[in-house]
Amino acid sequence: MTDDLARWQEENAAYLSMALAWLRRRLEHLAESQGPRESAPREDRPFWSRWVTAPGSAEEGNLAASDEGPGRPLYGREIAQAAGAMAQAEATDRPPALVILGRRFGLSRFEREVLLLCAAMELDTRTGRLCARAQDDPARPYPTFALAMALFDEPAWDALSPERPLRYWHLIEINQRDSQPLTASPLRADERIVNYVKGLNYLDDRLSPLLIPLDVEWGEAALAQSQLRAVETIVERLEREAASGPVPVIQLVGPNALSKQLVAGRVVGTLGLRLYRLPADLLPTQAADLDNVARLWRRESNLLPVSLYVDALEIGEGAPANEESPPLHRFLVRSDGVFFLDTRDVQPHIGRRSLTLDIGKPTPAEQQGAWANALGEEGTGDSPASLAGQFNLNLPTIRRIARTVLSEPADGPEALHDQLWTACLERTRPRLDKLAERLEPKATWRDIVLPQEQMELLHQIAGQVGQRSQVYDAWGFRQKMNRGLGISALFAGESGTGKTMAAEVIANELRLNLYRIDLSAVVSKYIGETEKNLRRLFDAAEDGGAILFFDEADALFGKRSEVKDSHDRYANIETSYLLQRMEAYRGLAVLATNMKSALDTAFMRRLRFVVDFPFPGREERKLIWQKVFPPETPREGLDYNRLARLNLTGGSIHNIALNAAFLAAQADEPVTMPLILSAARTEFRKLERPISEAEFRWEEGEA
Repeated sequence: MTDDLARWQEENAAYLSMALAWLRRRLEHLAESQGPRESAPREDRPFWSRWVTAPGSAEEGNLAASDEGPGRPLYGREIAQAAGAMAQAEATDRPPALVILGRRFGLSRFEREVLLLCAAMELDTRTGRLCARAQDDPARPYPTFALAMALFDEPAWDALSPERPLRYWHLIEINQRDSQPLTASPLRADERIVNYVKGLNYLDDRLSPLLIPLDVEWGEAALAQSQLRAVETIVERLEREAASGPVPVIQLVGPNALSKQLVAGRVVGTLGLRLYRLPADLLPTQAADLDNVARLWRRESNLLPVSLYVDALEIGEGAPANEESPPLHRFLVRSDGVFFLDTRDVQPHIGRRSLTLDIGKPTPAEQQGAWANALGEEGTGDSPASLAGQFNLNLPTIRRIARTVLSEPADGPEALHDQLWTACLERTRPRLDKLAERLEPKATWRDIVLPQEQMELLHQIAGQVGQRSQVYDAWGFRQKMNRGLGISALFAGESGTGKTMAAEVIANELRLNLYRIDLSAVVSKYIGETEKNLRRLFDAAEDGGAILFFDEADALFGKRSEVKDSHDRYANIETSYLLQRMEAYRGLAVLATNMKSALDTAFMRRLRFVVDFPFPGREERKLIWQKVFPPETPREGLDYNRLARLNLTGGSIHNIALNAAFLAAQADEPVTMPLILSAARTEFRKLERPISEAEFRWEEGEA
């Protein structure tokens, strides 16, 4: 707590003590008099000043005389003294909380007095007893509107209207029971307002379950120059329009929430505000509840220097672009203040003026510079360009990773680069557990067997992924292209011909995460859900450029059909969306199919590579048999030429080798030809292939 705040709280407490003393004397006076009192006009004077008189004046004498009588104490002098002290405190540059509250909510003099009366019930235990005495009813130890009308001068009948500030802003509550008149119903000050009057200013606890304080590195160093330009645009617009009325909603468009939070945080830091996050899906759906939340937030905006970051990233995903979100839009219409709307796509029908900006991560060049600065002398090699070319990170994340890695010893530049790469992989590992299966790449170039043409294509794919930064950024191709920066490849061939292994080889070569897409989790019968799942999939994998492996891709990327009903129309929309999203994805997307002819022709044109995986010939099968067993596996007397005559794919050969190894382990002997042929017979039956027993018979001494 600062010294200025501590002094203000002391002054506020003294002011409040005087106000309560003034109120007690008023209640005691009413309890004793039980009659009408003259009310002098107080046009342009503070509401406390009605009791301020000059010592020794005729007005003071008249006031004192009016309070005198048989059995009636003299109250006028004490009331005048308290009111004079309060008027003096009210006129300072740092007025008390009650005065500030009245100004911010436009309370009339009578409404401020009513609020003080209600707050006194929580601040002074004697108030209830005095209220009962003043109303001449022991059963009414609480304030009422009727009591306020009798207690204060210049009462206003409209003070308890739902449109007046006391009730509109929920400053007081009325507990009206059954047929009890409104004027005789108990009044109670809102707890948040009572605490504010006491000098305690904190977020209303009814909003706390909905709001989350945003704690991000807001400093200017956390933003790249491209992001700072967005901050300058927003601040200039808010400052220009703040004087003329409600400011526009700031729509921050894009998939990356952290980038948008950094921009919003920098804006509120410039404006001297605090930022809270509200997930849009927590908004009430009932109109009355939603209106109450909106009104509470507007009240908080008057009491605290706050702004709201509405997280609507999931709103509207998979739905038509013009579909509205009534709870969110109703909330925005009924609220004011500085609002940031975090949305994936522009929300066109929110009912308020808006300023829309696309917010992305720093450019690759800015990220490369950030890596070089964060690594210092250690970053003079290829690491900054390599890391910036593969991983898409914000500046705080780059500095955090560099600081962590540099704190650990490294044996040379290559070891440091490996540590940085591993740290980035861990940081950007996507959360795709519900939509995809993470594969641990183990296969290498030595393990895969393909014709020379296909091997060259796989090397080209790996090379293009690794050299994207050089070509797109250093050589300027990014400036020439507005789409197609992603790399996509189609692996076509029968099951077991090596498509999955090829994806593993590339992932292993590039040291990237590999995910096999679970089509049963992605494809949905509900309109729009498949597109929504695919968007989540690509967005989650974007930062680290993970390799996405779509097995049986024809189920997703099939030919677009003639539109006969709404289901056909949405199926075509999904295919079109996939075509666009594949091109925009900064990583490698590998599609595998054994039905190449079923793929959409427009989609085929947009693929960077098409690799056909042929059924292996005899020489390829022999090489596969020679590589299929790990070096640790004991073998004896294997005839690879004989095994190569079995017309099988590499996947089936792997199954046979594994089953033969288990048979050998069970018999406690090496893997031999009889065991392999026995396992091969089982595999042929599984594939429903015709079996010739002579083909699976092995005679001792045969070679």
